[in-house]
Amino acid sequence: MTARIERLVTSGQFTLDGGTWDVDNNVWIVGDDHEAVVIDAAHDADAIAEAVGDRRLTAIVCTHAHNDHIDAAPALAERTGATIWLHRDDLPLWKRTHPGREPDAWLVDGQVIEAAGADLKVLHTPGHAPGAVCLYDQGLATVFTGDTLFQGGPGATGRSYSHFPTIIDSIRDRLLTLPAETKVLTGHGDPTTIGAEAPHLQEWIARGH
Repeated sequence: MTARIERLVTSGQFTLDGGTWDVDNNVWIVGDDHEAVVIDAAHDADAIAEAVGDRRLTAIVCTHAHNDHIDAAPALAERTGATIWLHRDDLPLWKRTHPGREPDAWLVDGQVIEAAGADLKVLHTPGHAPGAVCLYDQGLATVFTGDTLFQGGPGATGRSYSHFPTIIDSIRDRLLTLPAETKVLTGHGDPTTIGAEAPHLQEWIARGH
């Protein structure tokens, strides 16, 4: 049975470098009727648990460790027994939000996180954050990009731990190589496709270095 993808939008605040902004986050739930994986447990553990329902939640995968993507992860893990996954390079960011609780497991480039009917391949895509990852499922023709790529261009790189040339390299080398029809499901805002973004991204790449 093919996995299905559900989107839950939660609202809260993003805080970094002394500033705070109101944000809406996409929480992605991938799985079937029995088992699921959550990508980015943002803001509201109760709402996410309700959306998962009586399915077994096996993993909470963090695309990066900005607070708005991880703030509900420990509470959701405690409630469901799910494993929290993060790339080790984002541990310093994680500790700003959860100083007393480390992730349960480390994401490694190229590994595959299995959910019911889904195989989410980890693509390390630093730039927005050092440990930022995207999750690509060839069978679903979908890549979950967190805050690395949005409709209209790359994620923000104006704050601590981010670097514009690095995110441009990540997008060029890891994302633009995916098939044009690949759906891009982002950390905030509306979906797009690799093909739709490629023409704009060539302009970003041209000014990326």
